Amino acid sequence: MKPVIDKKRRVSVAPMMDWTDRHCRMFHRHITRHTWFYTEMVTTGALLHGDVPRHLDFNDEEHPVALQLGGSEPADLAKSAKLGEQWGYDEINLNCGCPSERVQKGAFGACLMGEAALVADCVKAMRDAVQIDVTVKHRIGIDDISSYDFVRDFVGTVADAGCHTFIVHARNAILKGLSPKENREIPPLRYEFAYQLKQDFPDLEIIINGGIKTVAEIDTHLAHVDGVMIGREAYHNPYLMSTFDARYYGDAATPKTRAEVAYAMIPYIRAQLEQHGKSEKGGGLKLNSITRHMLGLMAGLPNARAFRQILSDSKKLALGDPDLLLQALARMQPLAA
Repeated sequence: MKPVIDKKRRVSVAPMMDWTDRHCRMFHRHITRHTWFYTEMVTTGALLHGDVPRHLDFNDEEHPVALQLGGSEPADLAKSAKLGEQWGYDEINLNCGCPSERVQKGAFGACLMGEAALVADCVKAMRDAVQIDVTVKHRIGIDDISSYDFVRDFVGTVADAGCHTFIVHARNAILKGLSPKENREIPPLRYEFAYQLKQDFPDLEIIINGGIKTVAEIDTHLAHVDGVMIGREAYHNPYLMSTFDARYYGDAATPKTRAEVAYAMIPYIRAQLEQHGKSEKGGGLKLNSITRHMLGLMAGLPNARAFRQILSDSKKLALGDPDLLLQALARMQPLAA
């Protein structure tokens, strides 16, 4: 049975290509119960002409979880959003922030910020097709367009189409000349733009994203906006999220220890190996497809490097034995005791 979802997106983990897949989200869910998770971006073409179960299947324990879509054709987005709703996602999010040139060739991602009316049409089409929330993740500007008026007008136009929630990556997207990685680092952060959006649109849910790494930073932003989305810090230092349920959702339950999180993943790995088979000659499930997401679990602790080394040992991984986690934990004594 689908759990009751807390609609407050106080904290969330950003959609990250090649990282926030279903195995990563399942691992993160053992650390935090209430934080909102987002899928990797899935294009409308992949859903309408590809393997739908491969792209949309997820675990019930992942809720609350949102499907991020990439596309710019309203009809295709409506069909894809409907698929997402049918598969049980709690939210559909439209990507208007990815700056990669590969995405631009598909006429979606950050370049859509230059076509606010089209984004509004896309949002309306999706809202007409589904009952769940339709949200937009975007930048504050593109290329050398750096005035606040640009993002204010974009949000205003899309809000008129019925979008209530905007996830603001508080940097410009440089569409030519910078890699996606450079686009996350070089354009300056302008958090004040997100703060101003909340002041100008008090009835909208404004979530801030970009360069946020600590609980203190989250607290600072929550004094100005409705929610905070963290990205790579959640991946590289996932146990940071162990405080989120109590701090931001009032859940007094004691979080799992790091060792308990690792132990909890073992039955999941066994079930996945049983379902998909061990990887042999290119088929089945590679153990590394799950354990690679866990490398940061012991970040900041003594022997964390040894923990990572065991989980990255190609010979051990090739055996496909989930007890590899026990071997890694043994290097963390007395943590695993």
